[in-house]
Amino acid sequence: MADAAAPQANAICYNRRAMIDTELVAAKTVVNAKGDGLTVDVSGAAGRVFLLTLDITEIIEQESLDVSVYGSADGSVWGAKPVATFPQKFYRGESPLLLDLTAHADVKFVRAHWDVARWGRGGETPMFEFGVGLKEIPADVLRDVVAEAVQRGQ
Repeated sequence: MADAAAPQANAICYNRRAMIDTELVAAKTVVNAKGDGLTVDVSGAAGRVFLLTLDITEIIEQESLDVSVYGSADGSVWGAKPVATFPQKFYRGESPLLLDLTAHADVKFVRAHWDVARWGRGGETPMFEFGVGLKEIPADVLRDVVAEAVQRGQ
């Protein structure tokens, strides 16, 4: 018979914060001009490190997509410089990028901004279909990765 005072292995914690897992730009959004994505409140996150995922699903030839993420303290006034920037993209595919807000304690909101360009033959209007995901990285996962990197000497 189990001891009634022993802790339960499968106990449920109702006070644990939900991890942020959302979109800054909805999947399969079609754009042909510069613009901004949704404003996302990250102030309730347990940590300050997130995984951004840029997923480009459709393009036309001879065009480029530049995607950056900006931070804000109030959700209305945005920083002059991005807190994260993806490398310029020309092709379909998925690209991950870490968003580390630990040095940006004032940032409570984030949003994506994009610029598009087209050159060469054909029409001058660019067209991209893409999305940007935002997922909080749990602190224990970060600790494990950092410890492993230190152990490897990286």
